Amino acid sequence: MRAALSRPTTQQFIKFAAVGILSFAVDWALLVVLVEFAHMDFLVGTTVSFLTSVAVNYALSMRYVFDHRNDMSRKREFTIFAILSCIGLGLNDLYMFVGVSLLNIGYQAMKIIATFCVTWFNFFSRRKFLASSE
Repeated sequence: MRAALSRPTTQQFIKFAAVGILSFAVDWALLVVLVEFAHMDFLVGTTVSFLTSVAVNYALSMRYVFDHRNDMSRKREFTIFAILSCIGLGLNDLYMFVGVSLLNIGYQAMKIIATFCVTWFNFFSRRKFLASSE
């Protein structure tokens, strides 16, 4: 039974990763533009770029990765997604602050590290709270 459960999870994670790569591209590009060209503080830029990528991620994830739960309204679905994303944003900003300000890691390198760490939280929390149990 365990093998039967792992295949859909693997396929779902691959879709999640593809959506995540696209969302990360939006996040990364906007962060660099905001910091390098708009001269925005890296933490403010991180927050703005992360929130923008969350909107892209929501639209793509709910269309291609996670099936809509019949027992949940779209409003509730988005509310849960937003709450989980806020937690992800908090983790992302914490990692960025610690990495850049305390450990002297460049913000671009730290963004890759932070994104990797937050991706695991995002997948498993969204799967638990948003995915259909069918």
